[in-house]
Amino acid sequence: MGRFTAEGINEIAELSLKQKLTWHLQGNHYPPVPEIMVKPCMEAIELANQGYWSAEVEMPVGTSYRGRTTAPVSAIVEQHHLETFLDTDYENEEY
Repeated sequence: MGRFTAEGINEIAELSLKQKLTWHLQGNHYPPVPEIMVKPCMEAIELANQGYWSAEVEMPVGTSYRGRTTAPVSAIVEQHHLETFLDTDYENEEY
């Protein structure tokens, strides 16, 4: 499991990004990341692809990031291992 599994699931054209992320967060993390994080992850991917690495994404009700109700795109991408789902080269990004 891990990055290779995420790459494989990302190549399945029949699945939506939401379906791919739901599987990735639930099946590729231990403990599984709650499904309520799919929407913020999708937003983080969109913003990262536009180069907005420091933009803040609203966290779901009942969750927080370091005591805040928002989290930076870079933290969401890194902590949820979303590199595979980006259109940009994550390793070469400066944020």
